[in-house]
Amino acid sequence: MALSDRSRESLLPSFLYASSARSFAASSPARSFAASAPAPAAAAGAGGGGAPFSIQAPNEKIELYSPAFYAACTAGGIASCGLTHMAVTPLDLVKCNMQIDPAKYKSISSGFGILLKEQGARGFFRGWVPTLLGYSAQGACKFGFYEFFKKYYSDIAGPEYAHKYKTLIYLAGSASAEVIADVALCPFEAVKVRVQTQPGFARGLSDGLPKFVRSEGALGLYKGIVPLWGRQIPYTMMKFASFETIVELIYKHAVPVPKSECSKTTQLGISFAGGYIAGVFCAIVSHPADNLVSFLNNAKGATVGDAVKKIGLLGLFTRGLPLRIVMIGTLTGAQWGIYDAFKVMVGLPTTGGVTPAPAEAESKASA
Repeated sequence: MALSDRSRESLLPSFLYASSARSFAASSPARSFAASAPAPAAAAGAGGGGAPFSIQAPNEKIELYSPAFYAACTAGGIASCGLTHMAVTPLDLVKCNMQIDPAKYKSISSGFGILLKEQGARGFFRGWVPTLLGYSAQGACKFGFYEFFKKYYSDIAGPEYAHKYKTLIYLAGSASAEVIADVALCPFEAVKVRVQTQPGFARGLSDGLPKFVRSEGALGLYKGIVPLWGRQIPYTMMKFASFETIVELIYKHAVPVPKSECSKTTQLGISFAGGYIAGVFCAIVSHPADNLVSFLNNAKGATVGDAVKKIGLLGLFTRGLPLRIVMIGTLTGAQWGIYDAFKVMVGLPTTGGVTPAPAEAESKASA
């Protein structure tokens, strides 16, 4: 999985590298800590003074928590979220229709059969453009701002409390990032749901967006923002906090050697496994709000009360859940695998791992 410096240089834009950074030696123990925990040291672009950390990259270096670092994380988020959500468009299409019209779409298999009969094989990817663009924008904000807020809250807490309450920092950082990410996603999500659940409404984003605005106004694109926050914020909090915790436990209890001694292929495999397990939890936590988002974006003038009355309280938690567990588990695992693969490609370590004690970390960082 590891790429040579020359091949990475040929694939990546030069703006991702800072020319004046100091690098750790490849064997430096501080390198593992800097990537696996919120670093207490200050760095360019995130506030504070002191010498910045940096990571070995092709020819030049990416400083941790520098603008180039956040640019790399943002680019990795675009690749991980946009591509994976587009790939599971058929599953998402069946799920949305099961949520909106369960009398017609009674099961996963019958749902695929009905769509194939009525719309043909091409119909399975209806809505892929708003899906790709919307979740690319969301991924950029989700991963980029998560790295920023994780560092920001760690600096506020200080080294000792950042280590002691690291799970709270993961939760706060991911929630803050998702609030911003959903503002970017919401208009695309509204059009996507309408295109997927109302045959004949529009072919895709280019004609669906203006038609939606003419029908419900520009503010109508944000009609589902509150239930979207209700779905995505718990989902993302679970996605990041459980992933960080699961990966740390895997390295601590299931891998016989420290993370720094594992191959990049092994580390990426652990990222995918941790992401898949986290995705199952994410699907369960966020599923009621997902049903609300689908209902509100499909029915003009509908309210949350209308959705609860129509679907039922039990239905909010169970309708379409098995398919969503499969979809979100696979999706989340693939997202973490792609995100960390991108980080490896630009010379950064993978996300997560065993976090040393604060005193140990400070001594390593100053060595």
